[in-house]
Amino acid sequence: MNSAKSHSRIRFGKLPARYAAVLMPMLLSILMTCIVSLISTLMSDGVAVGVWLRSWAVSWPIAFPTLLLVLPLVRRATAALVQTP
Repeated sequence: MNSAKSHSRIRFGKLPARYAAVLMPMLLSILMTCIVSLISTLMSDGVAVGVWLRSWAVSWPIAFPTLLLVLPLVRRATAALVQTP
């Protein structure tokens, strides 16, 4: 049993496309709040990992639902401002 299949790895398949409407804002809010809270913490408290994690933990649950609510409005505003090909 020396074939390539003998080295079993857990592989996760891709999610169905219907999850993209929630997954994209979730990933965006995680990255955005992580970066913004890190910069804000560094500017006010220096390198304080505990303060940064607490700041991120408070900001992300606010940012994610906000993005879910605001993203359709932003898409419409963008479409109104950009020429279609």
